[in-house]
Amino acid sequence: MPPFFTKIRIVLIVLLILIVTGGFYFFSYAKTHKTELAIGSLNLFQKVSRLLPLTPDTKKEIEVVNTLVETLTRKDDQVHVFLVLLQNSDELRPGGGFLGQYALIKVKNGEVISTFVEDANLLDQRIVADIPTPYPFVRKLQLKKWKFRDSNFSPDFPTNAEKAQYFYRLAGGYEKFDGVIAVNSLTFNNILALTGPIQIPGDSNIYTSADGAYKLEDRVERVYLGEDVPAELKQNRKLIMKRIAAEIMRRVATVSNIPKLAEFTQKELRNKDIMLYFKDPALQSLVESVHWDGSVAEDWINDYVMLVDANMGALKTDHYIRRSLDYTVDFTGEKPIATIVYTYRNTATHGDWRTSDYHTYLRAYVPKGSKFLERKMINVVTTKEAFNKTYFDGFVDVEIGQSDVNTTLTYELPDTITPENYRLLIQKQSGVGTLPVTVHLKTLGKEYIQNADLLKDLNFSIQTVEGKK
Repeated sequence: MPPFFTKIRIVLIVLLILIVTGGFYFFSYAKTHKTELAIGSLNLFQKVSRLLPLTPDTKKEIEVVNTLVETLTRKDDQVHVFLVLLQNSDELRPGGGFLGQYALIKVKNGEVISTFVEDANLLDQRIVADIPTPYPFVRKLQLKKWKFRDSNFSPDFPTNAEKAQYFYRLAGGYEKFDGVIAVNSLTFNNILALTGPIQIPGDSNIYTSADGAYKLEDRVERVYLGEDVPAELKQNRKLIMKRIAAEIMRRVATVSNIPKLAEFTQKELRNKDIMLYFKDPALQSLVESVHWDGSVAEDWINDYVMLVDANMGALKTDHYIRRSLDYTVDFTGEKPIATIVYTYRNTATHGDWRTSDYHTYLRAYVPKGSKFLERKMINVVTTKEAFNKTYFDGFVDVEIGQSDVNTTLTYELPDTITPENYRLLIQKQSGVGTLPVTVHLKTLGKEYIQNADLLKDLNFSIQTVEGKK
């Protein structure tokens, strides 16, 4: 790749990530070091990039980043406010992870002028309205009031973004947001792969890409459990995060790290550990065009699968859960029959203050009109519709020390799904790590098998009909 292109593209993405990831563990650095984001016109680079030997997807992403940076750094004397949702994917929720904290970031003339960070439960204490919770919360957690911390109950990020703003207003919040950004805790581990291990003076922990988020949670949660811990200490337990944030910013703000930071940012957006939502329809259309909006693909008319977990155990057991998907479509009978085998493995060796047997509410989104037939290792399944899809839902339990739980759903596909030049879209749930996938397609006389790792949404296309010569 030409050095000129690499450097300019990296600058664009880094500028975007300073706004996006600034709300996560970097928020405190921005508060004391106002980040100058203003840049000149990028139109020339956009034209040059079109001439380079890049994939269409990459060129499109460049165009989107170009427009976003130009818009968000415009010197228009307007204050732009962003709501950042900080989600812990060790306690998986449909929208990525438990919403434990949020941040407000204000930008003016390309400069971060203020930040505010608060625990979600403090915001929830200000909500007096009685909003009924979705059924799984009542059934498993006995929660009768729906609040901000549980607002990300949809697999569709635009829906969650609107719901989060709704609860923010119920709590008396007065800011009007130009955008909403979700950031999962996995992002913290991934950026430690760039910086290398971090140790803060006075803290014995060494935070690495393998277990940084896990150790940080232990540092700010476990040692403050109990009624005998003074309230002042509990209130200030997360100050260590600010010190870690400053050290991360110091390390990544070097020329040698810039290429890696650009690659990191692109990966986080593609795998939905960072998701973007804008009030401006034009900007929202841009992020939709490169699939950075975390939306459910409502317009997809071919075969489709999206598996969505919601941890109902109120603990961080997802840290130990490993998943895999085996999907089979059988066209050899009178009707097309699909079978999902979603395998869970709980690798925890014992229960403790944050880990237990795994209890999840599972939704399987499939083509609209699909008819449920059979189930295994999942309790009574109901059939519903949302996002122009049919979905089957139920509860799954995975005990510590138990062998693999092969949750199985068998259903009849609509007649519109045929083996001729078969196409399948598998959408990834935000917050789920790498998911091994195997797809089997059975037709009269031949079986097709494809394997892949679900790092981002995958589009399978299987040529079952030979073209005419």
